[in-house]
Amino acid sequence: MQTEARVGVVVDGGQRDGCTRKYVKVKQQQHAQIGTVSQLLAGGIAGAVSKTCTAPLARLTILFQIQGMHSNAATLRKACIWKEASRIMREEGVRAFWKGNLVTIAHRLPYSSVSFYSYERYKNILQSFPGLESTSENLSAHLFVRLTGGFLAGVTAAATTYPLDLVRTRLAAQTNVIYYNGIWHAIRTICKEEGVFGLYKGLGATLLSVGPNIAISFSVYETLRSQWQAKRPHDSGALVSLACGSVSGIASSSVIFPIDLVRRRMQLEGAGGRARVYNSGILGTLGHIVRSEGFRGLYRGILPEYYKVVPSVGIVFMTYEAMKKFLSSNPPDQ
Repeated sequence: MQTEARVGVVVDGGQRDGCTRKYVKVKQQQHAQIGTVSQLLAGGIAGAVSKTCTAPLARLTILFQIQGMHSNAATLRKACIWKEASRIMREEGVRAFWKGNLVTIAHRLPYSSVSFYSYERYKNILQSFPGLESTSENLSAHLFVRLTGGFLAGVTAAATTYPLDLVRTRLAAQTNVIYYNGIWHAIRTICKEEGVFGLYKGLGATLLSVGPNIAISFSVYETLRSQWQAKRPHDSGALVSLACGSVSGIASSSVIFPIDLVRRRMQLEGAGGRARVYNSGILGTLGHIVRSEGFRGLYRGILPEYYKVVPSVGIVFMTYEAMKKFLSSNPPDQ
């Protein structure tokens, strides 16, 4: 998510009956028509569209996640989504809801492209091993391939695009005091004040959250979609993708939200010349949050996250499926 930083893809799915082998073969032939460039393009556009549509909720989630870093207990108790949204409107204007969205798109285009594409590749590699073939009789193999492929795809995409994710977080976290003036200014300032490795603050927590996040999102989505299509094969593909994607987003967010909160706070350590709050790694940061804010602090911002992830992940899947169909008929690389 966090998708936010979070996205998925479906390839198999359909009726699980005596015609399964024939069905899988047809699906593989259809998939073969979608080239590498088409896959990357479809994934990138899907991610960009989704993030732009849900940018206001994504910014609210980030602002809530980082409140505990420099706020007292009284301020935290008064935290409210509608009050924060009203404050942004009043003090920063409507456009502020999309603050950092340009860098979000710059990050999401390659991130989504890499995650979609690498997921397909990892799945193909895993299914080439004995016992992991894509057959209806081997449901545990299906689940293992989806979870493992999703985990590896998430780690691959996050590692290759991480600096943009960090810059996006810092731009979105700015309120009245503007310290970074755009993407390139932020990158230069971070490198100057914190060194090149400053662009990779929180990378460990990110990989720890994105891997399971994508794994859960992919596997839940594909499982739900294949079951739905088996029972109701004539339902709208867009509706199926939207509904299953929304459920998969809720499932993945619920599981990985605490570590996602930790990564956001680690990304903002020392930002804008502020003193460091956490100095003891991922586990130390988790412990600090529990001691100072209670266990509820680990889920600070979960409500706007749910509001965001339901349409966000659903839009990603729906757009990706639509783009795959369009690009298979109008391939840019063929």
